[in-house]
Amino acid sequence: MQMAIPRKASPRLNVPKGSVAIADRQAAVYPCQPLGGWQVIGRTPLDLLDHSQGCLSKFTMSDEVRFESIGRETFLAMGGQF
Repeated sequence: MQMAIPRKASPRLNVPKGSVAIADRQAAVYPCQPLGGWQVIGRTPLDLLDHSQGCLSKFTMSDEVRFESIGRETFLAMGGQF
């Protein structure tokens, strides 16, 4: 499925860590709590930064990522917080 949603007119002051967001035809997962002008469509309970390795990201530039919907109970069981 392809989605294309424009950026927000003004950015949020705080985007929760793990937020899954899209802008135009790109997707991103916010690894911390920055400002953000992308449209948030969900959250992941996974920590996508690996501070124990030389490279911080668990992904490389050409990786493909598939997003799957999970329920509240699964989100919390996987370490997610509201």
